[in-house]
Amino acid sequence: MDDKTRWNEKYKKRLDNERESSGANERLKYLSPYFNGGRAVDFAAGLGENSLFLARHGFDVQAFDISEIAVEHLSKKGEEEQLPLDAHVCDLTNLDRDLIGKDSADIAVIAYYLDRELIPFAMKTVKTGGFFFMETFFLAPGKEEEGVAKKYKLKPGELLSLFKEWHILYFEENEHEGRQTLFARKR
Repeated sequence: MDDKTRWNEKYKKRLDNERESSGANERLKYLSPYFNGGRAVDFAAGLGENSLFLARHGFDVQAFDISEIAVEHLSKKGEEEQLPLDAHVCDLTNLDRDLIGKDSADIAVIAYYLDRELIPFAMKTVKTGGFFFMETFFLAPGKEEEGVAKKYKLKPGELLSLFKEWHILYFEENEHEGRQTLFARKR
């Protein structure tokens, strides 16, 4: 089964089984006092809870995901709430880099998706003074074999090393949950 089919099935099942959304990422919500609106890019947006949250906080949001079902759901929610949201179906491994300009975003978000080739591109989309939020799985001691495959998990401290030139405003490696979270401002 290809990635697009797998994610379409996953999101269809999730939409069929859930009456209420799970809401935006808790750490992203916690960091919202930093948000002043502008332009946001949400990579691997899924059903779009982070995109909707950012749009409700004054951002014009460009969201990208491989699943037509997820993008259709997100687009519909954005239209219902009359939010400034533009959702695109695309395989992030083959993203048309011309869709997003360099130094054009006030915030870029990647949640629970890891493509090490996408991160440097996503970093370049953020303008000076803008923010980058990323949260995903990492190789927590004793949990290396749990959950997703190792290649989709960050190494301990990996985000810190990638963003060493940025001002780190929030960083957490939660070994119990096996996640790594970073929020940084571009210098």
